[in-house]
Amino acid sequence: VRKDLASVSCTGKPKVGYEVKTLISELESALGYDNTADAVIIGAGHLGMALLDYKGFEEYGFNIVAGFDRNEKVWGKTEGGKPVFAMEKLPSLIARMHIKIGIITVPAKAAQEVCDLLVENGILAVWNFSSAHLNVPEGILVRNENMAVSLSLLVQHLTDNK
Repeated sequence: VRKDLASVSCTGKPKVGYEVKTLISELESALGYDNTADAVIIGAGHLGMALLDYKGFEEYGFNIVAGFDRNEKVWGKTEGGKPVFAMEKLPSLIARMHIKIGIITVPAKAAQEVCDLLVENGILAVWNFSSAHLNVPEGILVRNENMAVSLSLLVQHLTDNK
């Protein structure tokens, strides 16, 4: 066991042992529990599928591993080599792969329910493409992307510069 621990931690001292908190952190890191680069998409419509297919995330070390949807017509599809699963499979995949980021591309009326499901299953950061304002517990990061607002800023800029 000593040699196994030495392979994942360099903080142990001969005849003294390991500082427990540091050892736990190093073991979690070695086992992938601190995975912050993988994400899942909820909503495999046009936007969700486009994000699944987008290769530009990879150059930043970011990886969307799968999409999820309630529509059984999209189950089993792949986009960019990434599968789309039924929503029922979401909790087990998040747990198994230690996913910490969820991307919401569902209609606004379903967004809060999806967000709640993500948070219940250990998601710590949400990238929200719906127009809904999401209520999350303290400690959960939400980044809202409102494409209509971005487009209106472009229109306003063009109008101001006529």
